[in-house]
Amino acid sequence: MILRKYPEASLKLRHPLVLRIGMVVALGIMIFFMVAFPKFSREQNLEEYIPQVQEIVNIPQTEQQMEQARPPSRPSIPIESENEDLSEDITIDETDDFGNYEVWDAPPPPPDDDSGPRVKFIPYDDPPVPIGGFQAIQRNVIYPEIAQEAGIEGTVVVQAFIDKNGKVGECTVLKGVPNTGLDEAAIAAIRKTRFKPAKQRDRDVGVYISIPVIFRLRD
Repeated sequence: MILRKYPEASLKLRHPLVLRIGMVVALGIMIFFMVAFPKFSREQNLEEYIPQVQEIVNIPQTEQQMEQARPPSRPSIPIESENEDLSEDITIDETDDFGNYEVWDAPPPPPDDDSGPRVKFIPYDDPPVPIGGFQAIQRNVIYPEIAQEAGIEGTVVVQAFIDKNGKVGECTVLKGVPNTGLDEAAIAAIRKTRFKPAKQRDRDVGVYISIPVIFRLRD
């Protein structure tokens, strides 16, 4: 009657019994699992996971033998032979007398060729030009009568100096037809012609030029 009236008191009285029954049940469950699932073998696990060791074979290194360059052989030194056979019939003339010889004269130097005129040159940028062109020089040419009668033709090259005013100065025949009057006629025709002076950096200068004068007979 007292227990039903106070249920809390009955629970406190049964608490030790319930605790013991629970511990026994838990222990029995643990024993069941230990029997059903045996303990893991450590040695067996290690054997399964040990990696297999591969055998390493040492391959010998191949050595490449390099042939050493041989030094060049030294040239043989000629040695005088003691058993050299010389002909006894050979006679060697005496060459001690060097006093009897003729002295040759040295060849003469090449002659200076001053016979022909020398070409003179003065630097310029623009050459002198005859006023009216080179046809103006040909119009001033007077053909010598002696050369016309003899039927002489040719070209005379005259080197003339044209000063800074365009006047003709010194004249020299570089290539002509001598003893025919053509050389003189060519120089006279050039002297009658006025020139436009040469230029050097926008400045009038006197220079030498070569002027050809042609002599041709008309049919």
